[in-house]
Amino acid sequence: MRNPDTLSANQPAPPEDTPQGLAFAIGAYGLWGFLPLYMKAMAHIPAAEIVVHRVIWSVPVGALVLILLGRTATLREAFRSPRTLAMGCVTATLISVNWGIYIWAVNSGHALDAALGYYINPLFSILLGALLLGERLSRLQLAAIGLAAVAVAILTLDSGRFPWVALSLTVTFGLYALAKKRLPIGPNQGFLLEVLILLAPAFAYLVYLIMTGQNHFGQGVSFDTWMLVGCGVVTAVPLIFYANGAKRLRLSTIGILQYIAPTMIFLCAVLVFDEPFGRARMIAFPLIWAALVIYSISLFQQMRHKRA
Repeated sequence: MRNPDTLSANQPAPPEDTPQGLAFAIGAYGLWGFLPLYMKAMAHIPAAEIVVHRVIWSVPVGALVLILLGRTATLREAFRSPRTLAMGCVTATLISVNWGIYIWAVNSGHALDAALGYYINPLFSILLGALLLGERLSRLQLAAIGLAAVAVAILTLDSGRFPWVALSLTVTFGLYALAKKRLPIGPNQGFLLEVLILLAPAFAYLVYLIMTGQNHFGQGVSFDTWMLVGCGVVTAVPLIFYANGAKRLRLSTIGILQYIAPTMIFLCAVLVFDEPFGRARMIAFPLIWAALVIYSISLFQQMRHKRA
């Protein structure tokens, strides 16, 4: 899943929400929420191969968007900047690892862990801000982080192992969002830069799959072929929707709407995939939801103070 980027420095949030912004953002989060159903339909295909096609088929979609918007010049400038390329390599690596873990989690019966990871993500982001950027945490934010830590401890004690799937998704996307914030180009250009950086290793791995007879693309099963091609659309379109929505919404609105996707993943896991929801999860998930309510309150308070 391509979870939401932060707004770039030269695109501050507007003072008021717009209907177009809400439509774009809800569309993006809704598509991300349904993504597990798409990935589950390819559960027989290894996660690494799906990531390869997610990269390959995202390139033409991302390129078409930039051509239609007339923003290819910025991308050409990025390829001439060693610093931008280096940052692009960092974000590309983080998001590809995030994609791989997410696809594996959904297709191997751990969609609930994926939902938990994306629920925790905003709390991890504010913790990163405090540790790496020197941002001060309010009492409400500290309380929210504390509740999330208790939830993780409960899951660890119950299962006897660290919830690495959820926390790996949290950490990889949290670091990705932090690095993406420092990438000096727009979200659409940044996305295409990332998949172009990943294109060479993706093709190399695809050649390896073909040479070893492990390739599912173009092997006579049209369903597999078209689903792999469609990975480009389900990757790029929600991101484009989000980028356009974020420009037309306040940061506080984006902060609340981001819970749509993990909630839909959670419902898919329990109601569609029939994943077990034991006693520990019945305690841990409400703790996370309470932490997110507290986080949302702190977010509104910060926005109110900024306006004042």
